[in-house]
Amino acid sequence: MEGFEGWDDYAPFYDWENARTLGRRDVPFWRTVARGARGPVLELGCGTGRIAVPLARAGVTLVGVDRSAAMLARARHRVARAGFTRRVPLIRGDIRHLPFPVSSFSTVLAPYGVLQSLLRERDLAAALASVHGVLEPGGTFGLELVADLPAWEEYRRRVSLKGWRGRPGGSRVTLVETVRQDRARGLTIFDQEFVERRGRRRHTRRFVLAFRTLSVPQMARRLDKAGFTVTALLGDYQGGRWDPRADVWVILAKRS
Repeated sequence: MEGFEGWDDYAPFYDWENARTLGRRDVPFWRTVARGARGPVLELGCGTGRIAVPLARAGVTLVGVDRSAAMLARARHRVARAGFTRRVPLIRGDIRHLPFPVSSFSTVLAPYGVLQSLLRERDLAAALASVHGVLEPGGTFGLELVADLPAWEEYRRRVSLKGWRGRPGGSRVTLVETVRQDRARGLTIFDQEFVERRGRRRHTRRFVLAFRTLSVPQMARRLDKAGFTVTALLGDYQGGRWDPRADVWVILAKRS
């Protein structure tokens, strides 16, 4: 199993699901971090542009990178619709081997569990080394972990979400989800089944997303080893301090 698997299939439903779960709660936080940058900002795993476009609207000079061509196609459409095609380059690339010169960015952002999609320790180490290389000395690295994945309840074929997709008269979508814990490998695995109905037509898309169950202290140790100094452990998007019961797990660090 590789962490990048499933994301192309997820692309048509990513914004639909996020609008019903996370929404835009995290956007003001990342906008504040990015506006404090002294130069260009890099977003890892920019997906459909959910974070990139609001940051560009705030005047941030930003580059987005993602491995999924399907996600990037949607991001490019969103960026073009906002009129930011020239201001927000979107690049298909591997975050383990970032295709940028040394010290290109003053800030690097990894929102919403992006680093947890690297399922092997050597891949995470490579990504952290790559970020260290493209970040200028003293630059900020902000990342978010999906909170408390090791404690997520396992369940089978639960209807997690229902709702309309698209404009009125669009399609009706149902998410049927199974959650599995692979504790030996430290993974939480989501078997996703999106059932889309439009009139009498029905289309089902099935795929798997997997995340490493890394805690905040475990990630902080890896950042230290990779040459970063942790400056804040946050438990909400308003700057509150982190504890293991927090709903939000955010780490801010500087390149040493």
